[in-house]
Amino acid sequence: MPLPVSPVRLTGHDLILREWKSADLPAMTELFDEPEIAHRTPLSSPFDMEAAREYLDMIHRTRAEGQRLHLAITTDGHKPLGEVLLNLSRGTMGYGVGTAHRGQRLALRAAQLMTHYAHQILKLPRVLLEIEADNAPSIAVARALEFRLTNDEPQRVEGKDRAFILHTWAHGTPAHPGDH
Repeated sequence: MPLPVSPVRLTGHDLILREWKSADLPAMTELFDEPEIAHRTPLSSPFDMEAAREYLDMIHRTRAEGQRLHLAITTDGHKPLGEVLLNLSRGTMGYGVGTAHRGQRLALRAAQLMTHYAHQILKLPRVLLEIEADNAPSIAVARALEFRLTNDEPQRVEGKDRAFILHTWAHGTPAHPGDH
């Protein structure tokens, strides 16, 4: 199912996930210009205002094309604390939380909302996470949400002067009561 034309806003688990807007550019630089985000993601480093504008342009372009959905993680509907995203063509989800906001289970709660949205609204049969073997926090999120490590060959992705060896974790559509 394609993305709705109207802005997506997901609520639950004491979170409000909403689409990014231009007013969020300063918050994006604060959240994404840090070593762990730089190490784990393809985002530019340093992540300055120019990088934030380019990223927001990509978010808006891929949203309009129906390819990707990037949502700011908030507790109040305003201040971004991180991001959760879904690549619809591949069914892959990703997330990142700013350093100052870690330890509050934000990634877990946001990923739970996005996984539900992907299955129930977008009708994706599987949602995938691609995680490096040494990324214990993301593996903990995957396990808590009942994603399962697949037997797929790990993917080697080159970028940022290093290789990312990504293991695939999958979450299938929840069974309905009475299904066999």
